[in-house]
Amino acid sequence: VALVLIYLAIAKGFEPLLLIPIAIGGILSNFPATGLNEPGGLLYVLYNLGVPNGIYPLLIFLGVGAMTDFGPLIANPKLALMGGAAQFAIFGTFLGGILISQYFPEALNLTLAQSASISIIGGADGPTAIFLAGKLAPELLGAIAVAAYSYMALVPVIQPPIMRALTTDSERKIQMKQLREVSKKEKILFPVIVTVLTGLCIPLALPLIGVLMFGNLLKESGVTNRLSDTAQNSLINIVTILLGLSVGSKLSAELFLIGKTVFILLLGILAFGLGTASGIIMAKIMNIFSKEKVNPFIGSAGVSAVPMAARVSQKMGQQYDLSNHLLMHAMGPNVAGAIGSAIAAGILLALCQ
Repeated sequence: VALVLIYLAIAKGFEPLLLIPIAIGGILSNFPATGLNEPGGLLYVLYNLGVPNGIYPLLIFLGVGAMTDFGPLIANPKLALMGGAAQFAIFGTFLGGILISQYFPEALNLTLAQSASISIIGGADGPTAIFLAGKLAPELLGAIAVAAYSYMALVPVIQPPIMRALTTDSERKIQMKQLREVSKKEKILFPVIVTVLTGLCIPLALPLIGVLMFGNLLKESGVTNRLSDTAQNSLINIVTILLGLSVGSKLSAELFLIGKTVFILLLGILAFGLGTASGIIMAKIMNIFSKEKVNPFIGSAGVSAVPMAARVSQKMGQQYDLSNHLLMHAMGPNVAGAIGSAIAAGILLALCQ
């Protein structure tokens, strides 16, 4: 399995920055008598240092926030509806896992916490999936992380057939007006307001949302360029190595090569497909009630695979009309999806703790 991940990362370019460290961690964890995965060993120390308490995923989110431009979402807030709709996949998969476990326990027997951890794959947000699995179902962490990052890398393969199936030719050619320019004041106020509202409404989502918005404020304030640059580059690169090796340590055979792994991969791809479809369907519903039509292709970007999902929307739009530029519009639901998946993780954490 680890060698396949290395091949996909190098030969196919699928999420190489994380799949290679995960694969190396997986190889190291499967050799006996090395002590690497035992108390005091490198992998054991790295894992317990930053995964159970969520430190690594949170620091990744800090870097992501420093690299994210929320301008398209601020310019057209209704785009958040598509990012929110995509989270239906998370809760739909969560309920599906519970029902299957209840009525067909011989096929799949998941606890509430395990079902919640698997369902977050539908958000297409690797750090969030690792954050939740590390707290609720560490025994499934390896399979969940591999599924989450594999499906994120396969966005250009998974999404286009769903996008074509759910749209008409006329919908694919809808052109959208250029977004208004967002002021610096708006960009500074946005992370502060989102942080406060999250803390008041969904406290358990605040760790993820708070550091995401902190990183964004470092970028948008214009007075902390050194900190923003560190978060975007040095910090996120170091933490990616540590996180990858830590997750790889859970690819040991006794934890990974079990029947549940297959169901995790199947439920993950189902959740991802549902997230893509939900965003598109929300865009079509919005067009029924709105004078200014939105291209349903941008609804597929509601999954939190930033910015890959938005690029897929742009590419698909230009396949049907070369003059159609959807990238900045698609970034609205895309970054809304990142916020939505973090909020969904907080809700699931509250339900399962």
